[in-house]
Amino acid sequence: MIYFDNSATTKVAPAVLATYNAVSEKIWGNPSSLHALGEQSYELLEQARAQIAQLIGCQAHEIFFTSGGTEGDNWIIKGTAFEKMKYGKHIIASSIEHPAVSHTLQQLVKLGFEVTYLPVDRQGRVSPADLRQALRKDTILVTVMAVNNEVGSIQPLAEIAEILKEYPKIHFHVDAVQALGKGLQTLLNNERIDFLTFSGHKFHAPRGVGFIYKKQGKKIQPLLAGGGQEKNLRSGTENLPAIAAMAKALRLLLDDEQAKVKQQATIKEYLANKLSTYPNVVMHSQTSATFAPHILCFSILGVRGETIVHAFEKEGIYISTTSACSSKKGISSSTLAAMHVADDIATSAVRVSLDEENTLKEAEEFLAVFAKLYQRFEQLNS
Repeated sequence: MIYFDNSATTKVAPAVLATYNAVSEKIWGNPSSLHALGEQSYELLEQARAQIAQLIGCQAHEIFFTSGGTEGDNWIIKGTAFEKMKYGKHIIASSIEHPAVSHTLQQLVKLGFEVTYLPVDRQGRVSPADLRQALRKDTILVTVMAVNNEVGSIQPLAEIAEILKEYPKIHFHVDAVQALGKGLQTLLNNERIDFLTFSGHKFHAPRGVGFIYKKQGKKIQPLLAGGGQEKNLRSGTENLPAIAAMAKALRLLLDDEQAKVKQQATIKEYLANKLSTYPNVVMHSQTSATFAPHILCFSILGVRGETIVHAFEKEGIYISTTSACSSKKGISSSTLAAMHVADDIATSAVRVSLDEENTLKEAEEFLAVFAKLYQRFEQLNS
């Protein structure tokens, strides 16, 4: 089996699973309980928080645990909207955000908020000049993803941050779900970024756990009301086994990060160069510095994306259409549409997404299968 769908989810690492099981079996008290078992759990919870903060370069009190990227995006966006609505109801976002962001914004529009969507160029990147032009006196939030989950384009966060330094009261949120462990930490550590969203299952932690970074002093309303966990901002008993496992996964992810990123970039470039030689292949991702090292999106003209995915699956190779969140719903790529890719080409798009466990040997096997399938598709379309 060759697994090239790591942007959808990653396999839980054995050492991470061992941590999850050990905490489940041995440290099962509620962190909010006053007795010794609760105190033991609370201490581990705070150790995990401190470790994650140290690894991404912030303070422990700026880390809040969630159930994953979707909750994190919803919480930061709605929490900002409800906290700052007395100052304005205008939000700016890119036109290629993940549904966790775009659908949340659609909900807010129904509540009377206004959203300006920034267009992207043919590389899937917004223009800082467009952002500056879109800013208004009633703008309360700018939300722009770090790495697009469909084509891998990296947004010009530093340039956006520089503009927003002139507007310190506007919250700046970055969905960083696809960016962690990809050599982009300097980009994410920009002091003007107020909020970051992360999801554990994107870096070999269990599903159903994630965290956000909330800069000290920035205020948002809670999304979940209840027992007052996470400093009264995110109620619900913390998933301690998953949180401890996520901290372990993050440490492993960032160990020798530069070498891992180089390996993924090398495999991606190898695949891109070989695939580009086929006349009916259209590349949507690039191997330049403005694209992440692990995502490669391309189309085979005349063949629907789901047909390509299932053909590879029969050969034991797992890829995806452009977004796992929308592939089963038959929704075409919103990112490619925003990049002005023709609909008949966009519906043929598939995504290969790598991680540090993928190898050049796997890439060679993929290309051998691709050559066979390409010939079959050519015959069907002739």
